[in-house]
Amino acid sequence: MVDQDPAYTPVHLSARDIPPPDTISPAARALLSAGAAMPAAGWPVPDDKAAWRERLAASDAMWNEMAAATLATLDARIETKRIAGVPCHDCLPAGGTPADGPIYLFIHGGAFVFGGGPFAQVQGARAAAAFGMRTVSVDYRMPPDHPFPAAPEDCVAVYAALLETVDPARIVIGGSSAGGNLAAAATLMARDRGLPMPAGLVLLTPEVDLTEAGDTFRTNRDLDVILKHGLPECNALYAGGHDLTDPYLSPLFGDFAKGFPPTLVQSGTRDLFLSNSVRMHRKLRAAGIDAELHVWEAMPHAAFGMGDAPEHDEVTAEVGRFIRRVLG
Repeated sequence: MVDQDPAYTPVHLSARDIPPPDTISPAARALLSAGAAMPAAGWPVPDDKAAWRERLAASDAMWNEMAAATLATLDARIETKRIAGVPCHDCLPAGGTPADGPIYLFIHGGAFVFGGGPFAQVQGARAAAAFGMRTVSVDYRMPPDHPFPAAPEDCVAVYAALLETVDPARIVIGGSSAGGNLAAAATLMARDRGLPMPAGLVLLTPEVDLTEAGDTFRTNRDLDVILKHGLPECNALYAGGHDLTDPYLSPLFGDFAKGFPPTLVQSGTRDLFLSNSVRMHRKLRAAGIDAELHVWEAMPHAAFGMGDAPEHDEVTAEVGRFIRRVLG
């Protein structure tokens, strides 16, 4: 996060309690309340690889326990296989899809460090069931053993392999949080390598600026009950010493005038990453790109969790509408 410029006078905020508003559903209010009671996450320093591996093992163990029960509730089947050498979870909704049907190429979140394996499976199956379409969830390489550019390279490799048999006009790329960063970065990387653009791009509360310079990294600090503060340690670990303003690390700094697909960007008024979404939308619009921005009332990072509030269903409905639009 950038430091305050002493040439400008900051606003001083008095201490106050901010309850969940009456303008959202009771389920959403309950989720905000539960999140407020949880302590903020703390992260190891970027060069303590042993501590990161310990945190990663704990995350994987948690998801190994949760995934089976979650997957049992989803009307989709999963085939885990390698595409271009990259582990992927190829998810089909109940009843399958036509051989020439469209593909949602999904990239999971997790602060660039977490979310592989069972979490990526769950996210892919959820998307396949929600949108009724084949979803390929990329289980990309991550730090501490595989920092940038391993993750976007994996995503581009999978996309290029899909292009061998699928028209790019039948592919939509999407991702959430760190996955939103990778979806945008991989699209920039693919474009710069001469690959055709996908039909559309879905960026859900994306971490598109690893410098975390946006206004809401300050104004929504602690207010976002999912991400209570920024992720500088995770971002530094992922970047591996590279300049954080490199467009393949922070897609917000990319040149979109060279071409970019229609894009949906989603956030919430309590999302720590709201500024990321607002700035990305403005950058795309300034370049003449077809871009939509959807912001939900009082929504924190990750859209009220795993779908326990009607607002989460609204997000899913908007993404489904966008996918149908860009696929024609």
